[in-house]
This record gives sequence, C-alpha cells and structure tokens, in this order.
Amino acid sequence: MKKALIASAALAALCPLGAAAAERTLTISVYAFAQDDFKTLVYDPFEAKCGCKLVVETGNSVERLAKMEANKANPVVDLAAVSMADALAASRAGLIDKVDTAKLADFAKLYDVAKDPNGDGMSVGYTFYATSIAYRSDKMKIDSWTDLLKPEYVGHVAFPNVTTNQGPPALYMLGLALGKDTPDLKGPIEALGEKKDEIVTFYEKSSQLVQLMQQEEIWAAPIGRFSWAGFTKLDVPVAWATPKEGQTGGMNVLVLTKGSKNQDLALQFMDFWLSTDIQTKLAEKLIDSPANSEVKLSEAAANNLTYGEETAKSLKLIPSAVALDNRAGWLKTWNEKVGQ
Repeated sequence: MKKALIASAALAALCPLGAAAAERTLTISVYAFAQDDFKTLVYDPFEAKCGCKLVVETGNSVERLAKMEANKANPVVDLAAVSMADALAASRAGLIDKVDTAKLADFAKLYDVAKDPNGDGMSVGYTFYATSIAYRSDKMKIDSWTDLLKPEYVGHVAFPNVTTNQGPPALYMLGLALGKDTPDLKGPIEALGEKKDEIVTFYEKSSQLVQLMQQEEIWAAPIGRFSWAGFTKLDVPVAWATPKEGQTGGMNVLVLTKGSKNQDLALQFMDFWLSTDIQTKLAEKLIDSPANSEVKLSEAAANNLTYGEETAKSLKLIPSAVALDNRAGWLKTWNEKVGQ
C-alpha cells in the first residue's frame, strides 16, 4: 500500500500542470484558410504540449467580430486572428485587452512592424504580405505604379476593386505615385475612373488573374504576394515589380478577448504560434509569411512569400485608423467615378 501511494505521488509530481490543464479549453477564432495544415502544424502540437483542448471557430472577419460583440458580456472566444484594421475596430468597441508581451518569449524575435501594428499594445502581428504588381516582363517594364496607366499598357491591366483587400492598398500606392496622397484616395480613384473603359477588369478574386495572364488578356495586375505562386507556374515570363515608390501590403494580427477567463493559456498559444519553429513550418508550406525574424527559409519558399528584414521594413501599410475612418468614403467615390 505504501509503495502504491509513493508511486501515485511521484506520478502527480511529474505532471501536475498537465492534469490541471486537461480540464481547460481554449477557444480561438481564425480565418478558414488552410485549416487542415493549421491542425497538423499548430493546433495538434499545441494540444499535446499544453494538455488542453483547443476549439477552433472559423469564418469571415465580419461574422467573427459580430460574434465577439454579441458575447461581449460573457466571451466565448479567447483569442482571435484578424486584420490590423479589424483589431483597431475591436479595440474601439472594447472587445480586446492589451497583450502582455512580457509573457511572450518570442516577442523580441518579431520584426518591428509586427510588434505593435496599431501602436496601442492591443495586437501582435503573426504574418504580413506585400502588395505589388505582377507583370509580363516580355511585354512591359514597371518602374512606377503610374506605369499601369500609360497609354501603351492600360488596355492590358486588371486592377483590384475597392471592395477587395488589395483595392485600397493598390490605390494608396497609385496615389503616392501620382502625388495625390490623401486618406480619401480621391486622386487615384479619379485617375482610374478616367481610364475605366480601357482597363480590362476591376477584379474581385485574384484567382481569375492567372488565367487572364496566360491567355494574354492582361499583362499586369496589382496582387498580394500570397497569390504569386500561381503566376510562377505559367509558361510565360512573369515578374514581381519593385516600383520606385515601394510596395504596400497588409498584416494579420492576434488579439486577446477582453474578459476571457483563459488569457494565460491564450498567451501561451500566441507565443507558440509566433515561435521560430511554428513560423518556419507554416512558411515552408507557403501558408503564412513569417513575422518572426529568425525564420530561415528555403529559396523556393522565400521566393513565394513576403520574406526578410529589408522587405518587412519597406512595406508602406495603410494605417488602420485611416482604413476604418475612410472605408465608406472610398466606396462612395469609387461608385461615382469607376462604377459598381
């Protein structure tokens, strides 16, 4: 009997945290993108490490933020992955808490642009992407964003609709190039409006662009780097532009729900996601561009992602407050000048 008690005590001493955590559940809210890979690379390993249960909710940003708002008094989500602008919207609505970065062992490894994307301490970036111009290098040369509107090129251009993720960033860079850099984006929208009958299409899904370029219906289009891989498989020469005005892009961030009873566990999961090991695995699968500066990638992965300190520093991102405060105005001007 005494030996049995000693054995039980020894076992308890070996795994007190695991036993306690086994009763805990962490609920996360994420994009539906690549969830099979996330389960294999992130979710299952974290569950094995923490001895807890991970519940994953997916959906678009509007639906997921609405659910957080509806459950504000009694949160059902502990951590969410959202865009920079959505993180600021959640902060303004009192839905999220400050991130205690002192509890993130991997925080110091992040590129500076990802450490506090909105400057309010309420989010941490886990991936970002560049937006530039994919173009037929045998047909044209891109030195500036304004080259898209040149008479000899404009009839072979696809431009993102203002309602897409790529629309406002591309307009922002076009405005910079035109010397019309105002938050209302009126300058670049008006410039597009003047050429609207010549532009091939104002696209809503980047997936349609690869076929259009293969068929030589278009020679150029602003795209996010996450769409680049499809272009590299074409049997025509396609290049990624590095315009003199620079590249723009976007960033996704992690936030902690205000009032969550599992914030310590959520911080552990956040740190796990930001770790060099996990960020490397996600990047090599071409799922996310790494925000962790210590990630070293194969040449194949690096060429298909937004990668490296120089690139991270060069991105000209639209400030979240500008995006939130001007979205309605952008759409109104677009409808007036370009059409629906």
